[in-house]
Amino acid sequence: MNSELHVVFGTGPAGVTLVDELLSRGHRVRAVNRSGTAPVPAEVEMVAADITDTDAMATVSAGATVIYNCAHAPYHLWDDLLPKLQAGFLAGAASSGARLVVTDTLYMYGPTSGVPMTEHTPHNATSHKGRLRAKVADRYLHANSSGEAQVTIARAADFYGPRVTNSALGGAVFFPALQGNPVVALGDIDQPHAFSYIGDVAAALATLGEHPEALGRVWHVPTTSDHTTRDVHRIIGTLTGHEITADILAAATTDAWGPFDATFMREYAELFYQYLEPQIVDCQAIADTFGLGPTPIEDALRTTVAWYRRQLA
Repeated sequence: MNSELHVVFGTGPAGVTLVDELLSRGHRVRAVNRSGTAPVPAEVEMVAADITDTDAMATVSAGATVIYNCAHAPYHLWDDLLPKLQAGFLAGAASSGARLVVTDTLYMYGPTSGVPMTEHTPHNATSHKGRLRAKVADRYLHANSSGEAQVTIARAADFYGPRVTNSALGGAVFFPALQGNPVVALGDIDQPHAFSYIGDVAAALATLGEHPEALGRVWHVPTTSDHTTRDVHRIIGTLTGHEITADILAAATTDAWGPFDATFMREYAELFYQYLEPQIVDCQAIADTFGLGPTPIEDALRTTVAWYRRQLA
C-alpha cells in the first residue's frame, strides 16, 4: 500500500465513495466525521473530530499528504457553519502542509440561460446561497495564492449513483421507479440538466488530490449535460421494466412537497432556477488535463438501479 496518507472529511455518499476510490489506488485512508463511525472498510482509520475546532483539525490532519472536504451542512445552517468549516479545513491544510481538495457546487454562477458553465464563468449568483458559495470559494483560492495553504476546488452538479439517496435524482426517483410508482421531478423536465455520477466525482477528487499541478484553480468534475430529466426517466424505465410517470413540481414553493419538508423547500426556493433553464456544464478542462470523462449515463444508471434494487431486497 502507498505510504501517503489521504484524509477524507465527511462520510456521506461523496466521502464514502471517495474512500473506496482512494483504497483502490493503494492509498492509506483516514476517514473523519463527528461520530467516529461510518460504513467504511476495516482497513480505513476511522476518527471522530469536529471540523469547526481548528486545534482538532490540526491534530487529525497531521501526517496527511492530501485532505478532502466532503463535509455537508444543511442549507439553513450555511451562514453560520460554512465559514467555520472553511477555517477548520484551512487550519488542517496549513498545519500539515497537505493539499486540500474542496468539493463545491455550481450555485455561485447563478442563472446562465443555457450558456455552458466553464471554470471561468462569472459569479453572477442571484441567490444568497450562491453569493455565499462564491465568497467561500474566493477565500479558498486566496489561501492558495497567498501561500497560506495548498487548495484546489472540484465543482459538481446534482449527484446521482449508489448511496446517493438525498438528491433530485435520488431515492425519490429510484425507489418508486423500481416499484412501478410515480417518481418526483422538479421544474421543466424537458430542459437539459447536468448530473454528476458519484463514482466520477470520487475519481475526480482523488485525481486532483494526487496531482500538485491541479492546485490553485477550479475544476469541473466529469458531468453529463446532454440529457433532459425526461430522457433520464426513460432510461430508468427501460432498466427497471416500468414505464416512468412523474409528479412534477413546476415552480418553487416554500411548503413541504413530496419527500421534502418545508424547511428544505424554503431554503431551496432561491435555487429552483436550475430546473427551469438548460443547465450545461463544460468539463473539458479535467478531460484534457487528466483524461477524465463522465461515465456513460446508461452505464451509470444501470449501476445505480442495481444498487437501489439491493436496498429494496
